[in-house]
Amino acid sequence: MTDPPARQAETMAAETDNSTSPEVADPVAEARSEAAEFKDKLLRTLAEMENLRKRTEREVIDARLYGIAGFARDVLAVADNMHRALEAIGPELREGADAKVKALIEGVELTQRELLKVLEKNGVKKFAPQGEKFDPNVHQAMYEVPTSDQTPGQVAQVIQAGYMIGDRVLRPALVAVSKAVPKSPASANDNPQQDDAAR
Repeated sequence: MTDPPARQAETMAAETDNSTSPEVADPVAEARSEAAEFKDKLLRTLAEMENLRKRTEREVIDARLYGIAGFARDVLAVADNMHRALEAIGPELREGADAKVKALIEGVELTQRELLKVLEKNGVKKFAPQGEKFDPNVHQAMYEVPTSDQTPGQVAQVIQAGYMIGDRVLRPALVAVSKAVPKSPASANDNPQQDDAAR
């Protein structure tokens, strides 16, 4: 007969052998699984970082290009006032002006050209769409002009020039749009004698 402590030791050894043998996992397969999981996480992280880099780069470019939009919009009012001041001086007033007034007019013209040059240097471009097809994305229609000289839907007159910054509209051009000349009631009844004969 075996003593009870020896029997307990054999039983525990048998249980340990039985409990570990079916659950023992292949360490190589486990390591491969973890490696695949880490590789997937690494690739996802790299893709996210690349997307973040591209997005940040785009935002920096947009900030450089469009960051001055508010300031440029305010400066356009100054450019418009200079343009109006020069338009108010007619050719006869220019001819009859003395040397000091002519120098003042030339100074205002020079200042206006310099202002437009500085705006253009910073990506702000002026456009006057005279004769172009009306585009509601860049033009703002103020009224319609009946005309037979242009096809309907064209810009007949530019009231105020527009400005672009980069590829965005900073301020739309204020325009008058051409429309077809309405037919007069007399042309609808060109030959009233034919109408009487038909009756």
